[in-house]
Amino acid sequence: MTSTQTPTPTPAPLGGTQKPKAGQPTWLIAAIGLIGGVVLTLGAQQAASSWKVYQAKPETFLARNRSGDSSIKETASGLQYKVLKPGVGAKPGDGDVALITYEGKLTNGTTFDKSEQPTPLQVAGVVPGFSEGLKLMQRGGKYRLWIKPTLGYGDKAAGPIPANSVLVFDVDLLDFKSEAEIREIQRAQQAGGSAGPPPAGPAVP
Repeated sequence: MTSTQTPTPTPAPLGGTQKPKAGQPTWLIAAIGLIGGVVLTLGAQQAASSWKVYQAKPETFLARNRSGDSSIKETASGLQYKVLKPGVGAKPGDGDVALITYEGKLTNGTTFDKSEQPTPLQVAGVVPGFSEGLKLMQRGGKYRLWIKPTLGYGDKAAGPIPANSVLVFDVDLLDFKSEAEIREIQRAQQAGGSAGPPPAGPAVP
């Protein structure tokens, strides 16, 4: 999901085709494609007319949401989050590519998108609230994010997501690598002359 564009499901492979070497996580190959311009997308398939819009205003919902659960935290930007499972170690930054699983819902509980497999994405290539949430997490952690409209799609509808929607995501951060690390892996592969099918790029939330 991008902050300014509609979903772009087709990745742009970087530097040709690569084949993973023995012992190398295959998600890194897909991540190389992300550096060439793939961003997080919302791949929901149902028509917007099928959704029921939550009637409360976003600010009303978010105020009630936090007041009802002391474990829900709110950042200075207004992002709300809850730690479902703590992670360990460092946190990703804007220049990193993260490997995640996720499920996105509207506030009425309707799922609009869900990852079918672990998905690599650029931390800085998603809507602001999702990016901020990722940067709070550590490897192995699972968070629930409540993204207010101004940190998501604002007053614009996005496929099945109505305008001014609060987005609710459950996110597992499995791993992350820096862009520099991924580029170094790519250079090593090219130097070794390895070749294979182009990396499969995800179309995701």
